[in-house]
This record gives sequence, C-alpha cells and structure tokens, in this order.
Amino acid sequence: MGLLVNIEKRLPGFKLEIDLSCGNEIIGVLGASGSGKSMLLNCIAGLIKPDKGKISLDDVAFYDSSKKVNIPPQARKTGYLFQNYAMFPHMTVAENIGFALEPQCREEKIAGLLERFHLADMGGRYPSQLSGGQQQRVALARAMAVEPKILLLDEAFSALDAHLKMHMMKEMAESLKDFDGTALFVTHNIEEAYRLCDRIVFLNNGKVEALGTKEEVFQHPQTAETARITGCKNLAAAVRTSEHSVQIPDWGISVATALPVAKQEGFLGIRANNIKLGAGPVEENCYPAWVADESEAPFRTTLFLKIGSVPNRLDDFHLQWEMSKEQRDQLRTLAPPLWIRVNKEDAFFVET
Repeated sequence: MGLLVNIEKRLPGFKLEIDLSCGNEIIGVLGASGSGKSMLLNCIAGLIKPDKGKISLDDVAFYDSSKKVNIPPQARKTGYLFQNYAMFPHMTVAENIGFALEPQCREEKIAGLLERFHLADMGGRYPSQLSGGQQQRVALARAMAVEPKILLLDEAFSALDAHLKMHMMKEMAESLKDFDGTALFVTHNIEEAYRLCDRIVFLNNGKVEALGTKEEVFQHPQTAETARITGCKNLAAAVRTSEHSVQIPDWGISVATALPVAKQEGFLGIRANNIKLGAGPVEENCYPAWVADESEAPFRTTLFLKIGSVPNRLDDFHLQWEMSKEQRDQLRTLAPPLWIRVNKEDAFFVET
C-alpha cells in the first residue's frame, strides 16, 4: 500500500530512473539542481508521461506502461504546490481555491479552507494583492481542496524571506499533521527537510542514491554526494590503512574512525561544526592548524584552516570550522598554531 514509483524517462543527456516506495509520511526529496526532483513530481502528478514503468497509489495504477494505463492529472487527485505557486492572476483567492471543485460542494469547501488557512477575510482579493506568505497559504489551500492522497510540494519556501520562511514552515508542519496521505517535499534546503520530513530520499543524476530516516542519512551518509548535499563542508579523498583508520594524502594526516572502513578508497567527511579545540599531539585525531581566512555571519564565524603548516595564500586551506562568535573570541587569545581535534565518532568514511 502507499505510493509506488518505478519508472524511466529519457531526455537528451539525462535519464530519470526511479524506484521508490512511500507510506503515509512526509518524504523530503533532495539533490543537486538537475538531479530529477521536479521531474519526479511531474511524473507522479501526470504532467509528464514516463517512457515505461508504473506509478500506483494504494494498488490503484496511475500509470502502467505494460497495461497502457495513464490516468489524466485531474483524476489522480494529487495536490500540487508549485514553486511559484502558479495561481491564476485574473481569479480571486476564493476562485483559485475552488478551481478544481465540483459546483455542488464548492462554496462550503472554499469557506472551510479559507478559515483553516487563515484567509477568511481575503477571499475576494486577487493574487497581486497578497504577500508571499499569503500566496503560499492560498496555493496550499488550493492543493488541499481536492482532498488529495498525495501532496507534492516543489520548493515551497524558496520565494520567502528568512523570517517569513520560518513562520510558514511552522504553519506547514501544523497543516501536514492532519494530512492522511503521502507528501513529497522537494527542497534544496537541508534544514527545511530536517524540520518537516520523516524520511529523506536523495536523487543523484536521476537515480535514488540514498533513502532513510532523516537521522540515518544526515548522521551516516553512504556516499560523497549525499554527504555534500547534507551540508558536509569537509570532504577529502581517503585511503584505508586499517579497519578503523584512513590516510588523507591531501592533508598529510591519518584519522581514526569509530565505524569500520569497508572500502580501500573513498572520502573522509567531517562536519564543520564537529571540530573541537585540542590539547596537543597526545590526543587522538589532534592536529596543528593555522587560520588561512575567516568569514563572519551575524551570529557565527567560519574559520578556514590549513593543517600542519602556515598557508601560503588565503585560499590555501584544508578545513572549515564553524563556531559561535564567543568561541572565536576565545581562540584569539591562543598563540598559533591552534590544535584542533576530531572525535572519531564524528569522522565518517563514504564511498565515491
């Protein structure tokens, strides 16, 4: 039961080849630009026809190439929240929400949705008269109007500023609590995916590269691309030296790992916020490092570090270390080089 997608779709220079199953849950769909995220949603919605395969929901086929089944989009009852909201500019809020509803139930449903999404006094307005957050609520209300079993959300927060985005994420999370179906949430933002989703699927070049709970894929990525997409700033080619250690030629160091190193070659990953201040060479995974450059954000600082020797130029660095401004101020009192440490539990080995 649930949503099953097993399809292929070829385009010039690209092939979408997806094998995915989802229950009644919120699935975050992550991947680099051009990895096939939006195309996957469009195939599920019926806006793009795959070349072959099958898409089904609760054993009802939406598309089945072997049986020549291809249900039209309006019959699939999928709620689709487009990246730009795709509202009809000549229609009022109420008319946009009720666009796909049958006449006999339209007015009652529209009134309920206006109330549910805090739009009760905006039914007569036009999209151009709404803020970005209001437009998103209208688009979500329209998507929910058809009482969908599948909700497709394509970059739902990309058009919002940081403050409004956080507010709308809370509203979206509240709305999805009552949704009894499958929601696929496409995003480039790893924080959005972590806050809203139960499981995460990573697409790479049209294929599923990783799928698991958000804790699994963020804490234990299996490939270098998955590690990058989840925000790992420090990845370097590594060679296995024992079951629990690797050599990093570019950095000139060995690193001990808690988890076994399965392959002879791969990449070592260290998240930028997992670097610690060390006590010196007596500690495991402790290395001398010099500050090549730094970058300040409103509340945090990133140091760009060169391990072992003084950097020759500002872009000559190995590691990024993210910290609070209070931590940075404390480090200024220490004579260079800094001794940095990485817990072996925070050093992970991934495949290419």
